[in-house]
Amino acid sequence: MQEYLDFATRNPLLTAAWLGLAGTLVYTTVRARFSPVKVVNNHAATLLINRENATVVDIRSQDEFAKGHLAGAHHLPLTQIQANNLGPVEKHKDAPIIVVCESGMTAGGAGRQLSKAGFKQVYTLSGGMAQWRAENLPVTKKR
Repeated sequence: MQEYLDFATRNPLLTAAWLGLAGTLVYTTVRARFSPVKVVNNHAATLLINRENATVVDIRSQDEFAKGHLAGAHHLPLTQIQANNLGPVEKHKDAPIIVVCESGMTAGGAGRQLSKAGFKQVYTLSGGMAQWRAENLPVTKKR
């Protein structure tokens, strides 16, 4: 134990960086565990869509949505969710909702907004459409 203390006193910047990283890891783990928005992989999303009639909400731009999206997805840009303009999906509050973005990074914030708006079962697609396409899963360009 004394060796750790000696190291910490000789290397305060390195120790601070390590403690910051450890704190961030703990924070993100606890936040994900207690978040009302759950992350699902492609397989789990497919099961939700097929077995529980989940609604897919695509938050990408109109151009990205037009290039390909999950079949039956509702296009609801992130700006509309942030403005609480949830008309197209308002009737699905009790059904599972899967939020999809391009890389899986912005869907979490949109999912939290939907959860605050009263949606009961909100999920985000891990890896987003990029991961979906990488696994050669079907996309459609039809509206």
